[in-house]
Amino acid sequence: MIKIDKPWGFEEILETNDNYTVKRLTMYNGHKCSLQYHNYKKETIYVLSGKLCIHLNDKEITYNEGDIITIDPTVIHRMEGKFGDVVYLECSTSQLDDVIRIKDDYDRK
Repeated sequence: MIKIDKPWGFEEILETNDNYTVKRLTMYNGHKCSLQYHNYKKETIYVLSGKLCIHLNDKEITYNEGDIITIDPTVIHRMEGKFGDVVYLECSTSQLDDVIRIKDDYDRK
């Protein structure tokens, strides 16, 4: 397992190979990742604990423990820990560098 600290929390890479990547992400209350999209990466999110707010294009949807959503390439999205700390799994295709940031609260490029 590889742990990577992020300004919004941290992610743990549980498995990565040529076909898929599985991460466990912890997002702290009041934090959010970049507003972003991927050209090729497809990801499925499974909420393990807490409530995850996901901004999808122009919609904001709250997902609860046990909820699942798949985000296709080119869909603009952002995850937010709006209601407390949240832990979720991200299972995706393995294009880990395929991140196009539109807006970032932490000034990352």
